[in-house]
Amino acid sequence: MDLAENDLSGTIPPCFGNFSGMVFGHGEHLDGIIGYDYVEYDEVLVEMMKGRELEYIKELVSMLIYLDISSNNLEGLIPKELTLLSGLIGLNLSRNQLTGSIPDNIGNLTKLESLDLSENDLSSTIPQSFSVLTDLNHLNLSYNNLSGRIPSGNQLQTLDDPSIYSGNSKLCGHILENKCQGDKVDEPSQKGIDGTDESELSAFYIGMASGFIFGYLGVGCALLFKKSWRYAYFRFIEDKLYMEIMVKVAWLKRKLQCPLS
Repeated sequence: MDLAENDLSGTIPPCFGNFSGMVFGHGEHLDGIIGYDYVEYDEVLVEMMKGRELEYIKELVSMLIYLDISSNNLEGLIPKELTLLSGLIGLNLSRNQLTGSIPDNIGNLTKLESLDLSENDLSSTIPQSFSVLTDLNHLNLSYNNLSGRIPSGNQLQTLDDPSIYSGNSKLCGHILENKCQGDKVDEPSQKGIDGTDESELSAFYIGMASGFIFGYLGVGCALLFKKSWRYAYFRFIEDKLYMEIMVKVAWLKRKLQCPLS
């Protein structure tokens, strides 16, 4: 049922809960208030809309799955009776003047795939029952007066676009810049020019320096307290220097004996 972009005013009738789903139909700038008898039906549903009589067979009404009443002048609370429409797949109440809180039992709409409540004046917190809407793939709660922590769990973990909640300055959560009290703030790691984590580089250099110092001290202590090792070490150094000197001398002799070109 599509009643979007009309001049409807007043409140949403609780009797909408008598439907178990939704059908697509277009109104033509419907004036005035939606009456409470609007959704009453027996075998045949008769709607009087601006002089037009629309008849819906009762079986069709029971198959309704979509309700769009966006861009009107509706006010008041969202009727909790709407949450009785267990077959509802899409619900759009955006761009009205609805107030109060989102019904706590919104989670009863287990088949809901799309929900748009944006640009109203809704307040209070987002119900935790949102987390049981496992089929929900489109959500828009922007530009209301919602507050508190954004619920988490199940399908809500995949709805991580911050624009879903924009325009609600009192909301907080892990996907928003405004973190809730007690939330752990992830500090961005500092990367080097080549993308290496600087903390890892620091740990590497510290470990290398520590290894060099302890290795040097170990060798020094061994040479200091072990006389035979000390003699062997200095003999090795002496032989090493002797060999380098002899190699240099031989190289100089060959250089001097070469004829000038």
